[in-house]
Amino acid sequence: SRPTNTTLSELHLTGIPGLQHLHHWISIPFCIMYLVTLAGNSTLLCMIKADPSLHLPMFLFLSMLAVIDLVMSTSITPKMLGIFWFHSTAISLDACLTQMYFVHAFSVMESGVLVAMAFDRYVAICNPLRYLSILTSPVVAAIGLATLLRAVVFMSPLTFQISRLPLCRPAVVDHSYCEHMAVLKLACGDATFSNTYSLSVSTYVGSFDSLLIALSYVLILRAVLSLSSPQARKKAFSTCGSHLCVMALFYIPGLLSMYMERYHQELPPHIQVLLADLYLLIPPAFNPLIYGIRTKQLRDGARRVVSR
Repeated sequence: SRPTNTTLSELHLTGIPGLQHLHHWISIPFCIMYLVTLAGNSTLLCMIKADPSLHLPMFLFLSMLAVIDLVMSTSITPKMLGIFWFHSTAISLDACLTQMYFVHAFSVMESGVLVAMAFDRYVAICNPLRYLSILTSPVVAAIGLATLLRAVVFMSPLTFQISRLPLCRPAVVDHSYCEHMAVLKLACGDATFSNTYSLSVSTYVGSFDSLLIALSYVLILRAVLSLSSPQARKKAFSTCGSHLCVMALFYIPGLLSMYMERYHQELPPHIQVLLADLYLLIPPAFNPLIYGIRTKQLRDGARRVVSR
């Protein structure tokens, strides 16, 4: 049965449509990824704060990424696990809109920080002597503030618009969290603006930011190819490859789930929902490993903190 609510002050999340009988099994990897996200990003933040030698632009950007990942994961995973474990599908409309805002705003912020980190690597490899003179503390703070303002400016109209739409269909969101396109299906008013705006912003952020990242890494690889040491080239290729893989896991599933939701592609609903879930769960779990533990400076800093 599909629960209904005439006032729509409360909505119901279905979890993963068509796979409700597997929710308990699906919750296991989701829970593990969330615990890894909490442990990995919290440890990174503590290590960077505790060791003054890590107060460099690279690690300041990494700290921003860790905070974003913690907020983004925490905004959806506890409720998702509540659905999987306790069938706690109800969520108030205000909480749903708040969750929607946090998910989409912090996704835009993460995209901006990934661009900043790619630029940081470009300056460190291609202009190492000017690294600290280019990426000063005020510049790093300005970049962080710019990513925050961009997310607020882009996402505030989206959330405001959907909060003004009348929701008059059965109060069931066929998703595991309050994803914008899924909630918009409940609207019985004219949702053309929200649809167009959401698609435009997502396409702009995804394509523009990924283009800047790709350009940065092309310049980095060009500089790496000029290195005389095969070991240095191999290490640089390995680092760039792992970075690009994690970025692809963030951009590709997110854009695919949005376009499939928008254009009603003939795919099972659970595929769309899983794609939307994974792009918010996998990168936060892998970012501390790819950007942190594999970095020699951070490993050395961790040893100094532990020894003290």
